[in-house]
Amino acid sequence: MGDLWVFGYGSLMWRPGFAFEERAPALLRGLHRALCIYSHIHRGTPEKPGLVLGLDRGGACRGVAFRVAAARRAETIAYLRGREQVTMVYRESVRKVRLLDRPETAIDAITYVVDRRHGQYSGLLTREEQLALVRRGEGQSGANRDYVLNTMAHLEEMGIHDARLAWIAAELILDEERGLGPGD
Repeated sequence: MGDLWVFGYGSLMWRPGFAFEERAPALLRGLHRALCIYSHIHRGTPEKPGLVLGLDRGGACRGVAFRVAAARRAETIAYLRGREQVTMVYRESVRKVRLLDRPETAIDAITYVVDRRHGQYSGLLTREEQLALVRRGEGQSGANRDYVLNTMAHLEEMGIHDARLAWIAAELILDEERGLGPGD
């Protein structure tokens, strides 16, 4: 088998956790980035769930494609499954992704798509409901607010505008300015 491509749209963009040979801006059509997964481990608990990103139906998503050397294929897939499949809320999927720095190049990339039948799928929440969950969520990987702010910062670095995430991030920054803590 040849090199492996991995498409990241959330924390994988800024904290992939695996060795790669190349990183390129990429576009995936047919799915969009959404805060649509209740986090019970990394950014929340079952009692106080946080909210993390998933790829959901419709639209398009700009993110990052990572090329992994063929020799690291198996270890990278094992790592990704350990990271992304803890509660099986994501379905591992191979999708066509266009490399934005080489528009004529489309590659097959492994990515993780939300399973809408899973109990952690939040469905469509209002931005206020999303903000409330993000404000109070904290899990093994830290505060949910940090996850959202880090993701937003990296999206902005890449020139990607996500209006809903930007609104939530702006509210979280206002919380800091007001001296409000989690759940206030």
